[in-house]
Amino acid sequence: MQQTLTSANDANDDIHELYRRARAAFEEYRTWPQEKVDLICQAVGYELSKPETAEALARLAVDESGIGVFEDKFHKVQNKTKGTMRDQQGARTCDLVEDDPAKGIRKFAKPFGVVANVVPCTNPESTVCCIGLALLKTRNAMIVSPHPRTPGSSNLTVEHIRKALRKVGAPEDLALCIREPSHDKTRELMEHCDFAVATGGAALVKVVYEAATPCHTVGAGNVVSIIDETADLRATAEKIVKSKCANNSASCSSENAVAVEESVYDAMIEALEAVGGYLCSTEEREKLRGFYWPDGEHLNRALVAKSAPWIAEKAGIDVPEDTRFLMVVGEKIGSEDRFSGEKISPTLTLWKWTDFSEMCARLNRILDFSGAGHSASLHSARDERRVELALQANVGRLNCNMPHAAANSGSWFNGQPTTDTLGCGSWAGNMTSDNIDWRHFLNYTWLSTPIPEHVPADEELFGDYLSAYGGG
Repeated sequence: MQQTLTSANDANDDIHELYRRARAAFEEYRTWPQEKVDLICQAVGYELSKPETAEALARLAVDESGIGVFEDKFHKVQNKTKGTMRDQQGARTCDLVEDDPAKGIRKFAKPFGVVANVVPCTNPESTVCCIGLALLKTRNAMIVSPHPRTPGSSNLTVEHIRKALRKVGAPEDLALCIREPSHDKTRELMEHCDFAVATGGAALVKVVYEAATPCHTVGAGNVVSIIDETADLRATAEKIVKSKCANNSASCSSENAVAVEESVYDAMIEALEAVGGYLCSTEEREKLRGFYWPDGEHLNRALVAKSAPWIAEKAGIDVPEDTRFLMVVGEKIGSEDRFSGEKISPTLTLWKWTDFSEMCARLNRILDFSGAGHSASLHSARDERRVELALQANVGRLNCNMPHAAANSGSWFNGQPTTDTLGCGSWAGNMTSDNIDWRHFLNYTWLSTPIPEHVPADEELFGDYLSAYGGG
């Protein structure tokens, strides 16, 4: 007989009681061996990736939030879950994980404890899948704080995790969830837990750090995709539209702008128009600007992850029925032209350049305004340009010749670690610039034993300097 789902929260959102239950489950789980932990992860991963589970989670997420595309969310739940399992496969996270006899060092991995997982309305289900599996892999417990717009989606995801835990005899309370979320409950949860991970906009960073709990946070995305004359323009346009239109640009990894070398600018615009792009006139751009930022500063949240035709109609712009995304010409960088920032919707800003090094510097100015530390994209056949941009761009990720949203947080065709939580480094006030996964939820104890003493001579330490400049 099929097991029924049980509520992840029977305590009426009493944060102290949720923590007590999660801590009790953690204390039971914290010493379990690697083989048993891996089996538990497999059980949970299988349950979450089943078509019927992914369908239920995706459908509820779209219905609750009113944003995104069901088919894209369905595939995302499955791909993120399976990708996370792929990345964790074979990783040692329990007890002795490293032994270096030459240095007399053995490293023992230990969990954090109870982790508060604060999730966004744009990914209320897949973020729980990715972080949940990472925390189980590292023998931690999790209490989810849903976004107020999407509590049902996150709760249902946690309930499926609990179902799988119950099936293999693991403590169900390793996964708990706030039923009726609020900002106050989120703050209280982060204050009481042993660690916090918060996925969302840049404004969330300050809130998380105010809780004074060790944490991982993220930053805003504002991906600029640079295109040079060596790129296959038609293939590039197809990659960009695939990425830009996935889930109506709900992802922080969707392209927000394309910067095209002047010699192929017109041809690239034609290629983008051929795959469903609509270039706004100056008058239409002004109408769009008024709809996006009614007060001139804050993004209209009603348009987040809505379709291009919907946005165009609301802005008073007539576009062809088959329009998939809108395009506007970038004018200035910063608050004077907010099209230079993150838009979380199917609108692309167009930039033109002639000097690649100047474009690299311009990219950093754009990111200083919006998207610091997040990621960037390049379409080019010239590897020296890939390296130059990697050296110059203040981002955690640079993806080349790929649909950016599909590649940035892990895919089957590149090596980026699978996650929904993208660290943006010190550029955005984060602790890491990595794709956050199981590696970021472990403490280590270094066991050291004596080795033969070796005190290096000055020649070993300072040899090149002494040869060039002498002593004294």
